[in-house]
Amino acid sequence: MSFFPGEDPAIGDKKAVDLIETLIIPRTSDVGGLEVRRALPTAKRRLVGPFIFFDRMGPAILRAGDALDVQPHPHIGLSTVTYLFDGHIKHRDSLGTEMVISPGDVNLMTAGRGIVHSERSPEELRGPPLSISGVQTWLALPEHLEDMKPDFAHTTKADLPEMRDKDFSGRLIMGGLHGLKSPVHQYSDTLYADIRIEAGGRFHIPAVAEERAIYILDGSVNIAGDVFGSNQLLAFREGDDIIVNAAPGANGGSAHIMLFGGASLNSKRYIWWNFVSSSKERIEQAKEEWRTGKFDIVPGDEEEFVPLPE
Repeated sequence: MSFFPGEDPAIGDKKAVDLIETLIIPRTSDVGGLEVRRALPTAKRRLVGPFIFFDRMGPAILRAGDALDVQPHPHIGLSTVTYLFDGHIKHRDSLGTEMVISPGDVNLMTAGRGIVHSERSPEELRGPPLSISGVQTWLALPEHLEDMKPDFAHTTKADLPEMRDKDFSGRLIMGGLHGLKSPVHQYSDTLYADIRIEAGGRFHIPAVAEERAIYILDGSVNIAGDVFGSNQLLAFREGDDIIVNAAPGANGGSAHIMLFGGASLNSKRYIWWNFVSSSKERIEQAKEEWRTGKFDIVPGDEEEFVPLPE
């Protein structure tokens, strides 16, 4: 996805929960014909661990004849992580990768010194109405890897560790949690999980990562007596054990959350459009390279591109 600068998401009315450091209400925007809720970055909170960008895509039904069409655009200094709950997206990039991502799979595209990619509805699925729902995040790379060689990796749903208990079920996307370890490669300490808490159930988030947050996809959760509804991001204080309880209400009392975070990068990151770097000069260089056609093209998707924003 592309990051189009605009108004920051709103910071919600924080209740008296000492465990919660930041509460963010995302803003809604349109990207490639799809409604997304953008929770990171904000003026109040730029990163949670290496996560510098958090987009909730959908859930939506694209009308008959419509499709997702994010034209070729560039990235530097980050990894994109695409994870779907419903629908399919065809990824193409300047490495020559062509991959359709299905629900539960993980696409990890590492831009490093520079990559170009497009995200579109697969040709064979176009015509009828299309459902789409998922999350796309960006991970800022450590400084010494910001100009690494670009890379792409795909991990299928079947290869992700499952978490299952009477109170919850889910998949570990990145990192380690509750004795499980994901096979998805990390460039810094990263934690990422998809968790569904049953009605009346709870999920324990141990202090396994320096920075941790949840995004509430559906339902409501109760944390230390305060209730938070869907489409809110809650960032927690370092070092505290967190118990997330499914709260009565929507979804029959169950809740669906994304848990994410990791080690602090301990250095500032700048973000402009689709470029992330510890150096403002490197971002200016990337802008000029895209403006003058210095980035590689996407094989099979050479006719269109997203122009550099004014």
